Amino acid sequence: MNLSRYVFWFAAPARFLPLARALVGPLRVVALVTAAIGLYLGFGVAPADAVQGDAYRIIYLHVPASWVAMFAYALMAFWSFVGLVWRTRMSHLLAHALAPTGAVFAALSLVTGMLWGQPMWGTWWAWDARLTSSLLLLLLFLGYLALQGAIDDPQRADRACAVLALLGALNLPVMYFSVRWWNTLHQGATIRASGASMAPVMLWAMLLCSVAAWAWAATTTLRRAQLLIAEREAHTRWLRALQDEAPVSAPTALPVDPI
Repeated sequence: MNLSRYVFWFAAPARFLPLARALVGPLRVVALVTAAIGLYLGFGVAPADAVQGDAYRIIYLHVPASWVAMFAYALMAFWSFVGLVWRTRMSHLLAHALAPTGAVFAALSLVTGMLWGQPMWGTWWAWDARLTSSLLLLLLFLGYLALQGAIDDPQRADRACAVLALLGALNLPVMYFSVRWWNTLHQGATIRASGASMAPVMLWAMLLCSVAAWAWAATTTLRRAQLLIAEREAHTRWLRALQDEAPVSAPTALPVDPI
């Protein structure tokens, strides 16, 4: 099977749910184990930076959060595109499931960036290209969630959110290439095709923390997708019952994903 066949094979909730249930547990274990090892290496083993001292250690939280936030939005835009073009139900639900996780990581990226920037730059915030586009990314996530909650009809909400996600994707290349296109306070990329400009133990710590962030993001997204499927199916059954004039009560809201 090629990638497109996998995408459409799991577009049906009945096929997606068993996969999600099978992946959540192992991904949670991967996230916890890699986070423990990565944070131990980063905060307990890695040496202080020659220029930034111990202040650089925020990188083990900031960089993974930034990577996950950008990739989560890219995936949200991808599933929105698939949902608009091929009208697959799971595509919109996956986009909805990604939005809260992406918003959390985008907020964590901004907060840790300010904590890192203050001792390095002498200011908590500067309106340079990377920081401004990062703030815009968070606002796009929040706007997506607000738009989803403002429209009662699920199909209309799916289409409106998909359009917003696709328009917002224009911010991603600006965010990624901003340190190359403009002279900003933000430092350039630490990991390049030519190699990493950091000690091996620092690199391993950051990569392990990044794996933990990716695994945890996948875990929360899959769990939230399961809840959204149940919520959408309950709403559909309720509408059908109303059409049949059956005496049923309105569907109750599902609990918030605790992960």
